[in-house]
Amino acid sequence: MSSAPHHLAIIMDGNRRWAKKRGLNALRGHRQGADALRTICDHSYKSGVRWLTVFAFSAQNWTRPKTEVDGLMALMHRFLVNDAKEFMQENVKFRVIGRRDRLSAELVELISETESQTKGNSGLNLTIAIDYGGQQEITSAAKLLAEEAAKGIISSEDITEDLVKSRMMSSMLPQVDLLIRTGGEYRISNFLLWDISYAELHFTPVFWPDFSKQDLDKALQDFSRRERRFGGDGESQMPFSATVTKL
Repeated sequence: MSSAPHHLAIIMDGNRRWAKKRGLNALRGHRQGADALRTICDHSYKSGVRWLTVFAFSAQNWTRPKTEVDGLMALMHRFLVNDAKEFMQENVKFRVIGRRDRLSAELVELISETESQTKGNSGLNLTIAIDYGGQQEITSAAKLLAEEAAKGIISSEDITEDLVKSRMMSSMLPQVDLLIRTGGEYRISNFLLWDISYAELHFTPVFWPDFSKQDLDKALQDFSRRERRFGGDGESQMPFSATVTKL
């Protein structure tokens, strides 16, 4: 049996459908989703999770209506302003992964300030993926390694899995143990492709704004029953299972 996942990743899906079901605009769903994240952060750490990485805004989400995109960016701004002090009080270390060149200068500055203010904290490692794509991240790392090889900094023989990982924007993240996707979809959606190589997968129909402590407990209990072999023969201390649970 496995204990609580050291690194939990969540694809927070279902905000818009949650709002539509209630006759509300999409931004109302995103705001409710932000409230759910605060609850899940606290409960995750109390449950033994030490790294929590959530997918907030993908590289493809820029194609959504401008009013929704602008609202999401404003929501992220408010989230950081309102929760920065709480991050310090709760000993949370905050990070953002993803491109920043398409974000507003004000939001980039606020992200950097919050990361700087919390870098000495030793509690929950909270990472939010914004303007992020897994394929794009791996491609960027490959380009960087190619440039280093062309300059003679490294040779092809130097390139290992660890070296590739070190050139990724998520280089500080450990391998994901459990990936949860809410909202009833059964896709990975280009999230942390490198780090979910041996992750357990847990899908739930619950929309993210409704995802509760009890829902997280169900996912963690399911994880604790998994036998993870990581491609081994079952004798490993950290076994892998390719099973997928549908709740």
